[in-house]
Amino acid sequence: MGITTRSLLISLASAFLAAVFLVPLGGLIEFRKFRGKNALINLIQTLYGLPTVTVGLFVFLLLSRSGPLGSFELLYTPIGMVIGQTILISPIVIGLTISALKGVSPHIRDTAVSLGANETQVISTVIKEARFAVIAAVLLAFGRALSEVGVAMMIGGNIRGYTRVLTTSIALQTSMGNLEMSIALGIILIGISMILNLSLSRFQGR
Repeated sequence: MGITTRSLLISLASAFLAAVFLVPLGGLIEFRKFRGKNALINLIQTLYGLPTVTVGLFVFLLLSRSGPLGSFELLYTPIGMVIGQTILISPIVIGLTISALKGVSPHIRDTAVSLGANETQVISTVIKEARFAVIAAVLLAFGRALSEVGVAMMIGGNIRGYTRVLTTSIALQTSMGNLEMSIALGIILIGISMILNLSLSRFQGR
């Protein structure tokens, strides 16, 4: 498997997990009333810029031999990298989902409730109404996962042919003085980012 393909698959897996589990969580936070809700939302938004090395350290301790998940031997594996990247992008997905749902007319929710929909059905209905904004949030999170280097380096270990991805390879080639290779890999990463930004602009415009 090539470095570019591996980078895309790991980041796509992280974005997929975030979409499946964290978008509904964002909906639950938005529609549930509980003490400390505003403080929780503010905390989530604060974590948008969470340093990747901090997440990397946390996940490293979690997956290391002496950690609570050490028996699964996920450190220095692609699955471990997916876990780390999913944690990294979780505040973005949850926070932007909440913001997207706030933009949906309350009439949509009230109509669903009046038709006898339960909480899960109401959340699903409103998410469908805000689907383009939610997709944009997931795409943004995917871009964040694709471009990060801290978690990938600390959790993946930059193992050739196994956990080495575009960002860690660029860092390695630069440290070795192979600037031509670094630039070539950087151009590939920029190209992917441009395609992603075009897709993001498309969904944000809807």
